[in-house]
Amino acid sequence: MDAIDREILRELQADGRLSNHELAQRVGLTPSPCLRRVRRLEQDGVILGYHAAISPEAVGRGFEVLVSVEVRRDREAVEAFEAALQDIPDVVEAYRLFGSPGCLLRIAVADLRAYERLWIEKLTALSGVTEVNSQIVMKRVKEPSGLPVDHRPLTTDR
Repeated sequence: MDAIDREILRELQADGRLSNHELAQRVGLTPSPCLRRVRRLEQDGVILGYHAAISPEAVGRGFEVLVSVEVRRDREAVEAFEAALQDIPDVVEAYRLFGSPGCLLRIAVADLRAYERLWIEKLTALSGVTEVNSQIVMKRVKEPSGLPVDHRPLTTDR
């Protein structure tokens, strides 16, 4: 991946709706080579997809909760828990963690009452769950804006 590929990634992360013509102009290429580079980045799995950023309030999901979940530490319980999460649309992100808590969820619902219902009917009822702790999001301080695509990522290796 060269500097032009990285610039393509920066531009597409900032605006995934750019036309190929506009993208090519911004990165200093003609449209054909620009499109070939974008297609290669897609085929190589660097670009995973294109998504619209949606206002949570506009779709009735302005109440966000970060939930730490402890699951029984055996393979079967963890796999069953992770599979069950796929069927809960209110869980918009889920991460398995090292240490404690074992899992962190980001949940988006309409309001506190909707979260309470989800907590009672689904989260605490999942097989293998031993503990559920909730932190209500007061304010999102930094929005996701894509990944840094600098030439050299920072590492601890020297």
